[in-house]
Amino acid sequence: MASEPHTLTSRTLTIRRPDDWHVHLRDGAMLHAVAPRTAAQFARAIVMPNLSPPVTRVEHAIAYRKRIMAALPEGTAFTPLMTCYLTDDSDPAEIVRGFREGVWAACKLYPANATTNSAHGVSDPARIRPVLEAMQRAGMPLLIHGEVTDPAIDIFDREAVFVDRVLTPLVRDLPALKIVMEHITTAQAVDFVAAAGTQVAATITPQHLHLNRNALFAGGLRPHAYCLPVVKRETHRMAVRAAAVSGSPKFFLGTDSAPHTPGAKESACGCAGIFNAPFALESYLQVFEAEGALDRFEEFASEHGARFYGLPLNAGTVTLVRDTVRVPGHVAGVVPFHAGEMLAWRVAAT
Repeated sequence: MASEPHTLTSRTLTIRRPDDWHVHLRDGAMLHAVAPRTAAQFARAIVMPNLSPPVTRVEHAIAYRKRIMAALPEGTAFTPLMTCYLTDDSDPAEIVRGFREGVWAACKLYPANATTNSAHGVSDPARIRPVLEAMQRAGMPLLIHGEVTDPAIDIFDREAVFVDRVLTPLVRDLPALKIVMEHITTAQAVDFVAAAGTQVAATITPQHLHLNRNALFAGGLRPHAYCLPVVKRETHRMAVRAAAVSGSPKFFLGTDSAPHTPGAKESACGCAGIFNAPFALESYLQVFEAEGALDRFEEFASEHGARFYGLPLNAGTVTLVRDTVRVPGHVAGVVPFHAGEMLAWRVAAT
């Protein structure tokens, strides 16, 4: 059921203020450059802990949250929801303490060396079984970058193999553990999440709704279309797109906005990540309109995630106007998703 604030006219859509359930805000100068872009569109955001060094202790998370708030314009209404970076040496007592004290909203499992700043990640989920069992008892969500890092596995198959090798036995062995499979990219992930119990959900990014793997090579190598997990075949894109607009409470908005400087992207070993925060809602809404699902957008953006995390729905609203907007080539010194393209909606000024 749509929430009360939802209103749709021929030219506007007003929804309850949404949340971003997966974002990278970085640190230092980049944090100050990009955090206001996320806060301008979202009331809350699950903030990834893969800094260097990573956020592994309660005091790290408290300090990082203070830096995030200091990077925002005075008076900004935004709540960063902090996460704990799991390592092979994570302490179950420390993690549960941080969750019960309201410091951490969840833990993040990066398979070691799966993506940016994941060198300290988990080498084998079996090594953190006591942590996962403690999280299950505490009701603490586990957020997963769902890819195997076996070099024998093709990069386009890493997510599907993770579902078979890791996620399936994990859900079987810890049936009450709340799990979010983040930034899903394949039909296999969609099918697994849809068939699992209510304790399993998934986030979906705008880039995985718009792009298939041809985008990586359109007229040449396209570093600004490179993210991890990489975009997949068209059949997978359409499966993820169908999940997003389905109305299922298991799927919700998570941008995975991941900024890098142009030099870091446009290099001999370019970084993975797409900076989509400045026009995230406009990008998602274009997909929902194309699929005839504008009436389901508020659920996806503003309701499903909050309910999965057991948090109240936001009180404010955001209005989007059917009006073309050209995405600039650079925002805050970073090349944004859709740079140079025209989008059919814009967020109304508040």
